Amino acid sequence: MKLNSLRALVAAIEEGSLRAAARRLGVTQPALTKLIRELERELATTLLLRSTTGVLATAQGMVLYERAQAAERELAQAVDQIQQLGGRMVGQLTIGAVPLAVMLLIPETVRTFGREFPQIQLRVVEELYIAQLTRLRKGEVDIALGPLPEALPAGEFTVETLMPISMVVVVSKSNPLAKAKRLADLAQAPWVYTGSSPDSGYAKLYYERHGLPPPPAAALVNSTLGLLSMLAGGNCVGLMPYQIAVHPMAAAYLDIVPVAEGPLKLTLGALARSDTALKPSVRHFLAHLHRAAHHLGGGPA
Repeated sequence: MKLNSLRALVAAIEEGSLRAAARRLGVTQPALTKLIRELERELATTLLLRSTTGVLATAQGMVLYERAQAAERELAQAVDQIQQLGGRMVGQLTIGAVPLAVMLLIPETVRTFGREFPQIQLRVVEELYIAQLTRLRKGEVDIALGPLPEALPAGEFTVETLMPISMVVVVSKSNPLAKAKRLADLAQAPWVYTGSSPDSGYAKLYYERHGLPPPPAAALVNSTLGLLSMLAGGNCVGLMPYQIAVHPMAAAYLDIVPVAEGPLKLTLGALARSDTALKPSVRHFLAHLHRAAHHLGGGPA
């Protein structure tokens, strides 16, 4: 199975057109078609469905596409690591980060790391931590930054603890629930959960830590902007990192509810796959993250 053939398949599936795929790879359309035909003969299966409007991957084609993508990423990682181990600090580094990390840690880390290693191209992807872990496992990001999960498979990741986080209860300024004194007072309130499922929301964890049944999820969002919009424009309750809640962008519309139980305490950390942790650029970026986190706190006690 040739690497050029796999790249031809990936391009065809992503472009949805043999002509566009050939143009992307800088080859003729007949040459690209031949590469894909060779793959299909080798595997004795159909990888692409061809029509007058373009091409579409078969189930078998999607299996090979996903594995080809992973192989391409691993090869690129190997090239970067070999060059860096030889003293040439070049290549790419992709960081997945939650909004709090983007706001507090990434600017200073990128500044100092970029100054020391100007030939390393940095890419920052902002998203929820659950999605980041999936990307990390697939090799789509080199480092994931976010609240450390309570249970991680032993040996799968290199874990670096960076700083404490305080998740505070927030509501809109017009919401009478701002006067609530305890979590029990908010148990029947409409909560906004962040994540892929209410079963993994921080509100659920918060209530369970205090021996209370989790509140019902009135809405589920997958971004901080979505959370801000839902809370500022309605009667919902949510959890938000203290540093974001007191930021002028949020503080103009939201109030922190001073419940007696205090904030939900989490730890902001960095995760890297154990098999890539020896990559010099990963090690150096983690060191710069520690420096940036050294002067920051997690919020209220």
